[in-house]
Amino acid sequence: MISHAGDLSSTLARQSLLVASVCLVTDAAAFLTAGPLSHFRPLDWGALAVITLADAALALPARLSGWVALAHAAVRVAGGLWGGSIIAGQLNEAGLLIAGYRAGAWLRGAAAYLALAVLVIGVGAANLVSLRHNGEVLAVEVGRSALLPWLVGRYTTARRAHIAELERQAENQRRDARAAVEHAVAEERSSIARDLHDVISHHVSAIGVHAGAARLGLAGAGRPDGIADSLSAVETSSRSAMVDLRRLLDLLHGDASETSRQPGLDNLEDLLGGVRRAGLPVRLATHGIARAVPGSLDIAVYRIIQEMLTNALRHGDGTAVEIELCYGDASLSVTARNGIRSAAPDPPAGGSSDGEHRGIARGLAGIRKRAAMFDGTIAYGPDSTGNRWETTAAFPLGGDR
Repeated sequence: MISHAGDLSSTLARQSLLVASVCLVTDAAAFLTAGPLSHFRPLDWGALAVITLADAALALPARLSGWVALAHAAVRVAGGLWGGSIIAGQLNEAGLLIAGYRAGAWLRGAAAYLALAVLVIGVGAANLVSLRHNGEVLAVEVGRSALLPWLVGRYTTARRAHIAELERQAENQRRDARAAVEHAVAEERSSIARDLHDVISHHVSAIGVHAGAARLGLAGAGRPDGIADSLSAVETSSRSAMVDLRRLLDLLHGDASETSRQPGLDNLEDLLGGVRRAGLPVRLATHGIARAVPGSLDIAVYRIIQEMLTNALRHGDGTAVEIELCYGDASLSVTARNGIRSAAPDPPAGGSSDGEHRGIARGLAGIRKRAAMFDGTIAYGPDSTGNRWETTAAFPLGGDR
């Protein structure tokens, strides 16, 4: 950044020097071709030296533009006072124009308008004292040599500022777009992580339950049918886990086919059936008039129920789980109730160093985040008896998000 600023400053300095040189050569050439050199007086050659100094001042830093304008206005007045000179009043045409432009382009506020006043007075006074123009022509001369260059400088600066503002807005829009894309990617990753957690945790919990039942059956002997059922359930849960995992991977690859569609409330009985086969009784009660809900909310409610059942499988006491699905006039809520293992510590509201607590906290955090995506709310904790755990998620029904 510092190197770039230094290069820009050097470029501007070189350009100012070039402009000053061109003005000096132009004004000197106009001076020398104004008439035969034999007719020039010594005073005229002194005027040429003054022109050279005034034009050389155009190479000075932009902050001195007001003083440079004053110098050129003074040169113009001096030319008018040299009435007998063949170049009276026309000493520094090119330099005066550039001085006016610089004053308009670089100066701000009172300094800019003061420089304009100096230029107008200088040009007007030079023409009046030399008696070269009447009032109408004088106005044209002032407008051409003083006002117009100053206005062009102001316009150039305003246009440059406008372009810079447009570029700044475009850069802000690009930055906002990048931030929005990054946020969307982060949200999508978080959503996929929640889905993977819900799917894998649910099925693996069922597999664990059946594997434990099979182990106990083998140890107790005499229960071949129960062992076969448990191993069959392990196989079913494993296959279901692979199907759900493949569905999520298809979504990641952009496959929008029917086979990659995520499950919703229409698949709720299949979900409950898998939990029942895992040995956990589940009762579903539906209140109100069931109706279609927006697709994304439909999937979210399904995943929330899935996580509620997973928590009951992993952390409950094995008694029946009650699921209530309530359709209100403008809301939808789902509540799960399951027994609490007496030996287990109270489930936390936040994270914990304990593995079981972390699992509960992560599951509840996933439910909370899913609910928040649809302006929903959740509540959880032991019921009034302290023997059963209750989790409720409620959503307003207003349209697909």
